[in-house]
Amino acid sequence: MPESCVLKNLTAGVLRLTLNRPEKLNALDRNTLSELHAAFEQARDDVSTRVVIVTGAGDKAFIAGADIAELAALSPVEALAFSRFGQALMTRIERLGKPVIAAVNGFALGGGMELAMACHLRLASTRSKWGQPEINLGVIPGFGGTQRLARLAGRAIALDLCLTGRTLDADGALALGIVHSVHAPEDLDGAVNALASKLAESAPHALRGILDATLIGGEAGIDVGLDYESTAFAVCVATEDMREGTRAFLDRRKPAFLGR
Repeated sequence: MPESCVLKNLTAGVLRLTLNRPEKLNALDRNTLSELHAAFEQARDDVSTRVVIVTGAGDKAFIAGADIAELAALSPVEALAFSRFGQALMTRIERLGKPVIAAVNGFALGGGMELAMACHLRLASTRSKWGQPEINLGVIPGFGGTQRLARLAGRAIALDLCLTGRTLDADGALALGIVHSVHAPEDLDGAVNALASKLAESAPHALRGILDATLIGGEAGIDVGLDYESTAFAVCVATEDMREGTRAFLDRRKPAFLGR
């Protein structure tokens, strides 16, 4: 299959990745996972990319989950490999070192919710629906859903959603801290683009330091996390961007961060 499942568009430091399988509600099959792996690897290594937006084509779905036809044909051994491949993608997104924003414009179910939870910020349309309905297929979330949902919303909510398979509307997801903000469908892209542009103007080393200290240090004990934070702070002080930022503040002008 040609590389058409994930469309890429880079503008002013912001890379927009669009899952382009609207006829399948942008479901995640192995080919799409492979394309996403490649796209995020390129984003990690490309200094011109400062922020990544992930969204789905059409207005019905962000990602409706895994491709059920492909899932139904898996053997247990293949299922283990598929799960680990998906988990590796989610970890790559989460540990990218650059902000990743999920623009959720419809169904974010199963693997779609798992991918959104791996992103650092989640902005949603009022039409969005959230859930981990794998229980209805006789399986459990396999791309990190049980783990990231518990960390985002707490163990009780994770057990509720995973055991019952029920869905949340946008306001319900917002109330639980799964979503950062909710917008009318026609306003979602504007809100996402404005946020991405603001982040793209920030100092890349500082962005990475915040992400790493929060995500990596936050998984350790507080003493380890504080030590990680101090190290990241010191790294930022060694950059040209820090000098630019402090000079700009003293000069009462907007800083121009170059990522050095």
